[in-house]
Amino acid sequence: MPPSAPVSPAHGEHSDPALSADPKPNGVELPGDWASWLRTQQAALNHAQQWRQRRVQTSEARDFASNDYLALTRHPEPARALAAAAAELGCGAGSAQLLGGYRSIHRKLEERLAEWVDRPAAALFSTGYMANLGLITALAGADDLIVQDKLNHASLIDAARLSGAKLRRYRHNDMASLRRQLTLPGRRRLLAVESVFSMDGDLAPLAEIAALAADHDALLCVDEAHALGVLGERGSGALSAADLGAEQAPVVVGTFGKSLGTHGAFVAGPQLLIDQLVNRARSHIYTTAPAPPLAAATLASLELVQREQWRRDHLFSLIDAFVRRAAELGLPLSPSRSPIQPLILGDAGRALKLSRALAAQGFHVPAIRPPTIPEGTSRLRISLNAGHQPEDVELLLVAIARELEQPLQASRPGDER
Repeated sequence: MPPSAPVSPAHGEHSDPALSADPKPNGVELPGDWASWLRTQQAALNHAQQWRQRRVQTSEARDFASNDYLALTRHPEPARALAAAAAELGCGAGSAQLLGGYRSIHRKLEERLAEWVDRPAAALFSTGYMANLGLITALAGADDLIVQDKLNHASLIDAARLSGAKLRRYRHNDMASLRRQLTLPGRRRLLAVESVFSMDGDLAPLAEIAALAADHDALLCVDEAHALGVLGERGSGALSAADLGAEQAPVVVGTFGKSLGTHGAFVAGPQLLIDQLVNRARSHIYTTAPAPPLAAATLASLELVQREQWRRDHLFSLIDAFVRRAAELGLPLSPSRSPIQPLILGDAGRALKLSRALAAQGFHVPAIRPPTIPEGTSRLRISLNAGHQPEDVELLLVAIARELEQPLQASRPGDER
């Protein structure tokens, strides 16, 4: 493996900041004191070691950042399906779903997704963020109560805030805390949770959560973004693995950009609820429909996910080997049995230093820092996928252990330039 060139950060987490010094960014004079305010914002982020940049992926580094858990992004079958659909249907939908952009390929995908997660119906969205935004704002409003885990994804938190409902967050995976929040007054109650938490990799206690939701007449919405494809029968998610059906967990959110290896998202649930989304979810209504070729590619990926159990078997053998070997090396992993394996380092500068040291050895493992995660919990978010081999895992762990034997001094503000 040749030395690694700079690689692109996942979510912009791993970067070498270069603050905008030009008083006219891109040659454009900003009105009023906007330029001064923006530079102050950037300086504050840099000082807190929270400044981030996008970088173009240019290396052949071993990628331990991707959410492509089943290694399908480069599979030839979805690629052929996409190309054939583009030739037949064009590259884009051309209009919103209610204005002619909804095609038979979209309906077919929705039907297959609903069948996969064992819910009556489904609706497509352009992204997972837009799916959560549309779902929650279409269902909740003033006088309603939304209860969420404190470590829920930003899209769920933002959606609750935008809805105008009362938002209460319970301590992570703490059922006593959840029970207390559900007793608060509200016209209607909505409980939203991730089944697999995106930065920690641990699972929500879904059976207990579903029981509490039922006890308090709360509508349970489960974001299965990091579970679909990986857990459950035919990869149908953590709810399936927990044997929780539509009565216990009526609403499922899923994304295509992770295990399915394409792009987009969906919400599945009762037809009555899906009809509400089609009529009230602004992120579904006021945007161009998903590109038909992407729907065709996703259908092909879905077939692979359901058919090729060996991908999940291989992935979990890698997870088992990773956890066992990390324990032998004394590495500070968080408890996780999912492909997401967080190595908690605490200090943001320390996480950045380790990430850079690994990049120099051909490994792409971004540092995750506040505000994405709480202060004092900066980490490397190591993500395993079915494209990795046991030797990739061993080489990464040995490299981490070797680097941690040497004190990784926290970088000082400005060192990232």
